[in-house]
Amino acid sequence: MPLYLSRFSYTPETWTRLIGHPEDRAEAARSYIESVGGRLHGFWYAFGTHDGYNLWEAPDNVSMAAVALAISGGGALSSFETTVLLSIDETLDALRRAEQIQYRAPGT
Repeated sequence: MPLYLSRFSYTPETWTRLIGHPEDRAEAARSYIESVGGRLHGFWYAFGTHDGYNLWEAPDNVSMAAVALAISGGGALSSFETTVLLSIDETLDALRRAEQIQYRAPGT
């Protein structure tokens, strides 16, 4: 199954609610991805541009998009970005296929 890296940030209101009622949001994240047949591999909070990161496994892009849309539409986040992660083998396959594409730079 494909892996996905998500970066998210909470709204100030969400932080206020979590300060008043701390909870392990990894459990919520786990239930969201498991509802589409996936798996949560990790949930981390961070300092910097984003408040947290998730590593997910989902059956396909549509399943992960459904989870991302449900979370984004919930109103607790100010940002939610997801990146599809490629394995080394997938990247090597893409590199081999790229050699067959006859790219032409703009204006040439």
